[in-house]
Amino acid sequence: MSSEFFGNWFLPGLWITLQVTFLSAALAFVIAFPIGVLRTHRLWIVRFLAGAYFEIFRSTSSLVFMYWIAFTVPPVFNISFQPMFAGVLALGITYGAYASEIVRGALAAVPPAQREAGIALNFTPFQRLRRIELPQAWPEMIPPFNNLLIELLKGTSLVSLIAVADMTFAGDLLRLVTNDSAPIYTLLLVLYFVLAFVLTRGMRLLERHAKKRVGQAPEKTGLFGGVRATSSIDAVTGTGGAK
Repeated sequence: MSSEFFGNWFLPGLWITLQVTFLSAALAFVIAFPIGVLRTHRLWIVRFLAGAYFEIFRSTSSLVFMYWIAFTVPPVFNISFQPMFAGVLALGITYGAYASEIVRGALAAVPPAQREAGIALNFTPFQRLRRIELPQAWPEMIPPFNNLLIELLKGTSLVSLIAVADMTFAGDLLRLVTNDSAPIYTLLLVLYFVLAFVLTRGMRLLERHAKKRVGQAPEKTGLFGGVRATSSIDAVTGTGGAK
């Protein structure tokens, strides 16, 4: 692998991978909280609409949805946008659906007595959500959010199939030029692992901080260990259980 190719393609590809990851994660985060909260609403029609979003995009292939946005929407609606926009939009909407179930499950895991205390204090539903439910549910969301963020990072390689020049695209291009697969894909595996490891450590620091704010003391378990929590919310089902 020449230094010229590495500087002109691989490093820009790494930067694009990071951009797609964080932009998609930001979009998913913005979607997840309102949808997750609405799925706990007292009105059945609100729960139905929020649940419909979750079911539709949880059951849709990210790659096919990405193709649909990139190749179907522009000619049908006579608009144009960059392939990267299509990739970020598809990943953000899809992973936002999964993340909304994490939010719903974490809110459902808050003890009913806490809500009853808010009612006794004459809090409005929004005040109960902001001051009682979310502060307790937030630490339980972080571990499954971490898992979902890693899945999103790995899923960003799909954008290479719509001609977004991420690091997977750069690796494929170099393989076509050199016909040397082993070092190229080994480097890609190492890079994805390093990025995932850094993201995981950052999320665990965030989890420790969140638990301290609600009076929980997480346990340090070494470089490759996690923070021991009393419960967790599954990233797919949104259900929680004691560890």
